[in-house]
Amino acid sequence: MTIQFNTDNNLSVREGFSKKLQDMLNSELKRFDEIITRLEVHFGDENGHKKGVDDKRCLLEARVKGKNPVVVTAFASNYEIAAKDAAEKLKKTLNAVLQKMQAH
Repeated sequence: MTIQFNTDNNLSVREGFSKKLQDMLNSELKRFDEIITRLEVHFGDENGHKKGVDDKRCLLEARVKGKNPVVVTAFASNYEIAAKDAAEKLKKTLNAVLQKMQAH
């Protein structure tokens, strides 16, 4: 599974953090390796440079073989928590997609 990181203009993903996130996402989504062709990770700060509660956004877009992309979003106080929350949401959504694919 290819993982691609995208950020808004307010931030950039450092290599160490990128590697940590890749490891976490590969581990969390390992079950879905056969159906995910690419995973796009979009980070954003909803308030820009201003402080705010749960203003860090992580949007995960999974490209699934033969299906439309699956997209989930999570907000948190930092990017790592937002990514973990989004990964949990994505696992639940992909489980539903996988069940539908197996039913057909």
